Amino acid sequence: MNEASPIGTAKGPGETPLEYVFISPDVDQTLKAGEFVYYVAPDDLERRPIYGRIVGRQPVRLYPDEFMADPAVAPRSMADLFGYQGDAELFEISVRTLGFFDEHLGTFVNPRISPRVGWSIYLATDRQLASILNKRSPGEVGAAHVGSLLSRGIDAVPIVLAARDFTSTHLAIVASTGAGKSYLAAVLIEELMKPHNRACVLIVDPHAEYDTLAEMARHPAFRASDGYEPVVRVLRPKDIRVRFSSLRLGDLRYLIDMTDRMEYVLGHAHRSLSRRKGQESGLADHWTTDDLIREVQKFAAQKKDEDDATDFRSSAGALEWRIEQLVRNAQILDDTRHLDLRALFQPGQCTVLQLDEVDQREQQVVVAVLLRRLYQARQDTDRGRVHRGDELFLPYPAFVLLEEAHHFAPSGESAGRVVSAEILRTILAEGRKFGVGVGLISQRPGKLDQDVLSQCMTQFMLRIVNPIDQANVAAAVEGASRDVLDELPALSKGQAVIVGQSVNAPVLVSVRERHTPHGGQDQDAPRIWVEYSNPSRRAEQERETAPPAADVQDHPLFYNERPRAAPAQPRSFEDFFGPDESVP
Repeated sequence: MNEASPIGTAKGPGETPLEYVFISPDVDQTLKAGEFVYYVAPDDLERRPIYGRIVGRQPVRLYPDEFMADPAVAPRSMADLFGYQGDAELFEISVRTLGFFDEHLGTFVNPRISPRVGWSIYLATDRQLASILNKRSPGEVGAAHVGSLLSRGIDAVPIVLAARDFTSTHLAIVASTGAGKSYLAAVLIEELMKPHNRACVLIVDPHAEYDTLAEMARHPAFRASDGYEPVVRVLRPKDIRVRFSSLRLGDLRYLIDMTDRMEYVLGHAHRSLSRRKGQESGLADHWTTDDLIREVQKFAAQKKDEDDATDFRSSAGALEWRIEQLVRNAQILDDTRHLDLRALFQPGQCTVLQLDEVDQREQQVVVAVLLRRLYQARQDTDRGRVHRGDELFLPYPAFVLLEEAHHFAPSGESAGRVVSAEILRTILAEGRKFGVGVGLISQRPGKLDQDVLSQCMTQFMLRIVNPIDQANVAAAVEGASRDVLDELPALSKGQAVIVGQSVNAPVLVSVRERHTPHGGQDQDAPRIWVEYSNPSRRAEQERETAPPAADVQDHPLFYNERPRAAPAQPRSFEDFFGPDESVP
């Protein structure tokens, strides 16, 4: 190979066996943290460049302080005036060795030896970096172009991830609030939905931030000559249904506050009903809330008829009341309908589940039920237990992106109680075998289950300032060296560190601009206040928002609605079932 001009000279080993240092004047100030350099061993017949990443920089010689006494005069001018000879500044640059890139293995091989004193150090070219850092080229099947190398100019070194890796071995995006994690996630989804990938994606969206992805269908970047255009389905709370019989016993315990006696009754009724309905229909989850209530009553009656048996009738009545309250108040539970997996998951389709108006417990149940059904469908399909036309037949992989992942797999004592955490751990550990990939997004990695986070083999880390969150990331993320983590507090919005299987080496990236509008922008409160109080619009706005005159009292702080009939009050469970001995 033909080397360019050297930018430094090797000095010797660094603080660790994987590091070395070199000396450079760095006149052009190109040797920044995260930049890539290389050396070539003179006795290497193949002339293989040994790459490394700059991790530190210390001055070893500077201009004399007297040359900087006058801020209006440049130190260099003072040096010329006094006949100061030689370069005034020299720096000691620390480099962590990556090794030479083995094209057959597709990875770096570390030679385990530092360059000798006096060997020349070179700055890696844009072409070299694009070749060795990326596992894919832009536009290839499985390529995801997320941005460009931060230490170079915009688009000088595109960073292209291997989508196969992060959709099978999972990914995590962690950052502080406002660092751009949702924006980066949308860029990844855009890449997955382009014609060279045509992915099957489901987004769990607790804050209604991703509906702007629907603009992909009208953008030329997503159209192909064969007529392909991505389909984006946005499902709002009124469109989301979970069939009651698909809830497991643990789901019901999570949704209903019960005493131990009620749990005992519910457990017997649920198991008996599931077993009997499965024998009758061949499907263990086709029953209704009325079926469950009758089974509860049946169990209590049987126990009453047994000699010396405990009377469970009051507990059964209280449980029946709680089940009815759950059905009445829950937004997403339904006796007969639930979301069809084949409607949610299709190649070339991105489905967005907007859960912004749904209670957090119900959100967790929705995620738990959908992930269980998806995982079961992929298992059954791969193993030939279901066939085309069956409800659980899903003959292609799927990728699920979870916003606010710490709500679905929290750390600490609550981890065992949240119903979605168990299936997430299962999929993250075993899902790759069946083509179920998961992406986790969290602004509080310290509150995210560390076992779950550690199972994500590609990590995107944006600005993280909280020391506790930094420590949790350091403990859970493989391949994140100390020097990489030190970059996190200094990152600007839209800048990220990417480590893991989707790239050949850790990289600092400037995230590319989205094709679709960003839906997660904060509201500009001062601008809205100014516009609302504009005298030219105030009269019109007051007419739009003022209540009817008859409803306004003399005092301007009060507003009363027109009198209306009081709604009928629902009776308590005691009215139906008598007193509950479990209630003090």
